[in-house]
Amino acid sequence: MTRILLLGGVTEALAIARTLGPQHIYSLAGVGRVPSDLACQVRVGGYGGAEGLAGFIREQRISLLLDATHPYAAQISANAVAAATLSGVPCWALRRPAWQPQAGDDWREVADWSHLVQALQPFKRPLFTLGREPLQHLDEIPPEQFWTLRALEAYPGNPRCEVIGARGPFLIAEERELFERRQIDVLISKNSGSSATEPKLEVARERGVPVLVLKRPDLPEVDRSFASVTEVLAALSQLAYA
Repeated sequence: MTRILLLGGVTEALAIARTLGPQHIYSLAGVGRVPSDLACQVRVGGYGGAEGLAGFIREQRISLLLDATHPYAAQISANAVAAATLSGVPCWALRRPAWQPQAGDDWREVADWSHLVQALQPFKRPLFTLGREPLQHLDEIPPEQFWTLRALEAYPGNPRCEVIGARGPFLIAEERELFERRQIDVLISKNSGSSATEPKLEVARERGVPVLVLKRPDLPEVDRSFASVTEVLAALSQLAYA
């Protein structure tokens, strides 16, 4: 019988986990809330790289590794593929399709933080939706800018930055109010492809606000790749995994 190790990190991973029986393992890095109503086992924490993950796979007699981590968690995805190879099990992945710009969008792709800082120079009221990464740069905020950061949890800011702790899905009315109240003149976002956070892009489009999009990292090839939970569950239904 197939035993699955599901690497979580996106909303869709929880939907998959809810279909898994008690012999399977749902693995989380530890960021955010840990669900308590699942039939499968839940593991929180890292593995110590690809070799550590491979050792866990062998120890637990895992027969299928399913990567449902965030599209920007490139190191974890690379470790997953390497660990699967080392332990001789297949690696599947849920890979969200990227958002595509629509008519009226002003998207400007940036490769990394240094390019982002350059692209931010003409603006004064940015809204960051990159998670915790900007917290490392609060002492670098130019005097003419005020930053609004949104992350899963609230963190201390400073006189030129406020950090909002909030979890999606976000309603478009809430996003409109945020943009208006903060007078946001540029949005900074990853291209996560998540419907839960897509309303911010709609509001940016409505208001003519540019979007600085952090480029997606290249992810390694896997044995099977899926674009949706429906596709994953259809493939799992062919296995004796319940």
